[in-house]
Amino acid sequence: MKQKRNIIFATALTLSLSFSTANAGNLSLNNASMVAVKDNTFIKSNRPQESERLFKSDVIEKKIKEVTKLLRKNPYLAWMFENCYPNTLDTTVHFNGTDDTFVVTGDIPAMWLRDSSAQVWPYLRFVNKDENLRKMLRGVILRQLKCINIDPYANAFNMGPTGGEWQKDWTDMKPELHERKYEIDSLCYPIRLAYEYWKITGDTSIFGEEWQKAVKNILKTFREQQRKDGKGSYSFMRETARQLDTASNSGFGSPVNPVGLIASVFRPSDDATTFLFLVPSNFMAVSSLNKAAEILNTVNKDSQLASSCTSLANEVHDALQKYAVVNHPKYGKIYAFEVDGFGSQLLMDDANVPSLLGLSYLGDVPSNDPIYQNTRKFVWSKDNPYFFKGTVGEGIGSPHTGYDMIWPMTIMMKAFTSNDDAEIKWCIEQLMNTDAGKGFIHESFNKDNPSKYSRDWFAWQNTLFGELIVKLIDDGKLNVLLSAQRSNTAPIQ
Repeated sequence: MKQKRNIIFATALTLSLSFSTANAGNLSLNNASMVAVKDNTFIKSNRPQESERLFKSDVIEKKIKEVTKLLRKNPYLAWMFENCYPNTLDTTVHFNGTDDTFVVTGDIPAMWLRDSSAQVWPYLRFVNKDENLRKMLRGVILRQLKCINIDPYANAFNMGPTGGEWQKDWTDMKPELHERKYEIDSLCYPIRLAYEYWKITGDTSIFGEEWQKAVKNILKTFREQQRKDGKGSYSFMRETARQLDTASNSGFGSPVNPVGLIASVFRPSDDATTFLFLVPSNFMAVSSLNKAAEILNTVNKDSQLASSCTSLANEVHDALQKYAVVNHPKYGKIYAFEVDGFGSQLLMDDANVPSLLGLSYLGDVPSNDPIYQNTRKFVWSKDNPYFFKGTVGEGIGSPHTGYDMIWPMTIMMKAFTSNDDAEIKWCIEQLMNTDAGKGFIHESFNKDNPSKYSRDWFAWQNTLFGELIVKLIDDGKLNVLLSAQRSNTAPIQ
């Protein structure tokens, strides 16, 4: 619907209003937050009814009320925040009440190590204010460590040994695995999550035998995938019509020159790499290995294993400086997306984080690194083959979703890594204009038509949006958020 609709407040300047059935014209609203529009219809909260929510945190509910109140002069943005921020807790968290939490990615009933880490990340800051939330997050970490020890080459896991559609893939499948696409970042995200949890809570109970075994498995995998002693044990092939769903050369991927970098047969998008030394993921490996070393030294008093982590981190760091930097004719020194150690370089960026754009968001490179700043300009330009610009939006896409499909994640990464108020406002307006009137963030949307999108339910992007709004408020950018306006031509459901 592209007819003009002016957003106004329902009854009073607040989003957290309780309406009776009679007040709302016989709509059953269950005390939901609402936005009134010109034709007297209402947009109600898209959260599940309270009785259907999988996990509830009082501190998160308090934060939602606090933020929506602050955003009362921008009701559509407040409505989006209320829908998105708790989406992981509302719909994806399966907590057994003690020490195990299984987190589905959304519309796929499996747990990705990357996604599950990113989905719960924005809630970490509140764990000391909500004991049940702390226990739930502790359960996520413990489940992830168990998953790594089942198979460090797997990216996604079932809740139990249930098998599934990818059991026939030509690789060493197990019934506990949903998918076995080896991706460096799948082993890095759990370390990032565990490290931050430890720093906030001081809880060392997660760093027991399972943790030390997981670190050893990660080190073994990374060392093997430096490809210094041949191709290694991992290979993957799938019978598919989609080229990037399988690996070339009998499942081992393209050849690499063993220069110290770590091979990743697949990207964070779950697409096969072109050149196996995936630069953003190697940067994340460096920071993750250093975090693991700090934990091992401080908590486990295992200086030998810590030294092994530090040694590998230093080797990869030095190799990145030597092989990942390219002299671009327009932008100067930038980071390549993928290299092979022979001199081949792929200059692009993919939406999925770790990405080149997301390097400073993850803390893998300083935001003021001049090479990163040059790279940031490159990836947000037509010189990046996966940058798309249309009549309703612009941003970075992915081979995973094809031509002309922009990922809101990249618009969020642009905002996360910006200090420019005008740029941040533009990003927020892009996110408000391209939700297809759903109040949620989709995996991707068409550059000319936001109603053409992929994935109705993708919890990572939803929660990341909430994380961004909270960060901007904390950074003193409330006025920027309040000044952002949704286009009158953007669809409203």
